[in-house]
Amino acid sequence: MRQKFIISVAFFYTYMCSPPFIEMMIVLLIITVLLLIAVPNMVTNNNVAQSKGCDATIQLLEAQIGAYEVEFNEPPESLEALKEENYVDRIVCPDDSELIMIDGSVQKAEE
Repeated sequence: MRQKFIISVAFFYTYMCSPPFIEMMIVLLIITVLLLIAVPNMVTNNNVAQSKGCDATIQLLEAQIGAYEVEFNEPPESLEALKEENYVDRIVCPDDSELIMIDGSVQKAEE
């Protein structure tokens, strides 16, 4: 029994305290620190990208409202009219928040 214990301790010391194991642990520590720094930044950047995408969609819809007015000499009744006449493919933001048209301008529905 004692001999098995000594062999187990020798095995642990040989493989777990060897330089490659220590190097691997240092590399894993560095990767973990980098992930802890990078992940919050990616989440923030995703929120900014969604916001900018929605702003770009609103600007596109307002430009297409102007094009509709030029062609038909009257503003569209709703954003659905733009979609029906194939001026736009989508009338929602990339994050699927609803958009509405008020007096020729486009806004988010919850504002």
